[in-house]
Amino acid sequence: MAALEPRLDVCARAIVDALPRDRVIDVVSGFGYAFAVRAQTEWLGWHGTEDALLSWMAANHEATRSEDRGRMASVAAAFDEIVASQVRRRRELAGPAPVDPTSELLEVRVNGAPLSDADVVSILRNWTAGDLGSIAAALGVVVYFLATHQDVQAALRRDDSELAAAIDEILRIDDPFLANRRVVTRAVRIGGVELEAGTIVDLNWTSANRDAAVFGNPDVYRPREHAGANLVYGTGIHVCPGRPLATLELVVATRTLLQRTINIELAADVPAERETYPVGGWRRVPVVLS
Repeated sequence: MAALEPRLDVCARAIVDALPRDRVIDVVSGFGYAFAVRAQTEWLGWHGTEDALLSWMAANHEATRSEDRGRMASVAAAFDEIVASQVRRRRELAGPAPVDPTSELLEVRVNGAPLSDADVVSILRNWTAGDLGSIAAALGVVVYFLATHQDVQAALRRDDSELAAAIDEILRIDDPFLANRRVVTRAVRIGGVELEAGTIVDLNWTSANRDAAVFGNPDVYRPREHAGANLVYGTGIHVCPGRPLATLELVVATRTLLQRTINIELAADVPAERETYPVGGWRRVPVVLS
């Protein structure tokens, strides 16, 4: 993460500096999507795939909103081909491969044998597909919150040393990661409800992160006090292993936006638009940067 941070800084500065000032922009597509793609290609060494990934993100969101399984399967297959093309490119290199996670995966040995292309594609797909949408959605939520909480924005402009904790709390208040499905492995009683083995359970992270019994008024912004109960990245054996990378990306993007602008405010005449379940967060956040 330490080696990656300065490279992400360069990506973030280029994107923020290119954003227009004093006129309305959609921060989700103009900033969130752009940074998510640039950060991933920088980390994995997939330079040159930015346009393909941006197109795929748009198609994936539309397919997810439609809840059409056939459409979602088609989009998933298209993403597999993007990933597979990167694996093939690495295998065909005549010279030394660049040092990045994609190349490192090709060198992994399990019981003395290399991973198959199918295994490598599966791993890279899981790393990338979720992170692209997650980072874009999270940045939309963070920027919306800062635009509508000028006191918090001003405080973080003065001192961004606890920006990671601030972002975690903003995402707790408005969690863009709505739910996960789990299967009960043995009979259990939770909250007075008996669940038999094999029962499918949807974990509603948004509700959990806004539980009044834990947080009181869930809209109150208290990063330090609420940190211990924050479930944005899950908990237990299913806690998100990508948290360090996601935190770094969100901190770099938000820090750069704050450092290279004077103010962020919501557009006066263009309303923000919520995403449609099962996608969380905001579909559009029109803001004006100065």
